[in-house]
Amino acid sequence: MPKTTARRVLEIESRAIADLVDRLDESFDHAVKMLAECRGRVIVTGMGKSGIIAQKIAATFSSTGRPAYFVHPAEALHGDLGMIVSGDLLLALSNSGETAEIIRLLELVRRIGTQIIAMSGNPESTLAQHADAHLDVGVDKEACGMDLIPTASTTAALAMGDALAVASFEERGFSQKDFARFHPGGRLGRKLQQVDSLMHRGEGVPVVRDVAGLDEAILEMDRKKLGMTCVVDTENKLVGMLTDGDLRRRMLRTDNPMKGTAADAMTRNPITIGAEAVASEALKLMEDRKITCLAVVETDGELAGVIQIHDLWRTELF
Repeated sequence: MPKTTARRVLEIESRAIADLVDRLDESFDHAVKMLAECRGRVIVTGMGKSGIIAQKIAATFSSTGRPAYFVHPAEALHGDLGMIVSGDLLLALSNSGETAEIIRLLELVRRIGTQIIAMSGNPESTLAQHADAHLDVGVDKEACGMDLIPTASTTAALAMGDALAVASFEERGFSQKDFARFHPGGRLGRKLQQVDSLMHRGEGVPVVRDVAGLDEAILEMDRKKLGMTCVVDTENKLVGMLTDGDLRRRMLRTDNPMKGTAADAMTRNPITIGAEAVASEALKLMEDRKITCLAVVETDGELAGVIQIHDLWRTELF
């Protein structure tokens, strides 16, 4: 039955990953330290299916701000060795730890002055013995019935590569804002856009002084068409926000609603956000507080701009 086969494959591969947990030792910590201290690039290499996994690991490192790329070991032996220089770090994948092209490459990169992290299924292999740090990704058996096709072994190597990349970027304090800089395209890029790139600024920001009359505030709201105006003091520090809702409530509760200043009718201490916050953070804040607009302020409280929920709709963030 196909479902029975699929269940067996998934169970074997999930056990292969789970078994890696108990093998995380000082060698893994050392590998993370090597990555932290590396001032060059991370060169990831592997032959065959290991090479495909190596390409994905290199892509993961690059997406988290660590310059990395894949070098085919056979091509390296035929001219591409010039892509590796002193100060780089080599991450080599080989299930057996005896892949001829990888072993030959080790001799050459050592002369260049490159450190080596190895991933293999054999801690006693040539690759493991010649590496500065070895990560054991061995599996009891492959997921295919013949125990031949690289399945569980490649899954284990991929998972260990992810663990190494995540531990590495968390160790160096890589943040969501850092991540946004490397993902400007697609839905993920839109989600990680910063407020600074979406907000209204300059002449597009509705703003009046706190001593301005309500008639002046209403004219400013009408001109800027955002359904609100920010209220600032003499130093352009945000002191409140005046919205259509504030005006409606004032009309219902006050005998002479147009008498007074913007400060008399505004909402004090409005919810704000920083310009470097990501778009998804602004959206969540608006949804949680059931509001449609946020004032964007500097760290000292000075008004920088305004972001409205419609600005986020245009990014197709929803």
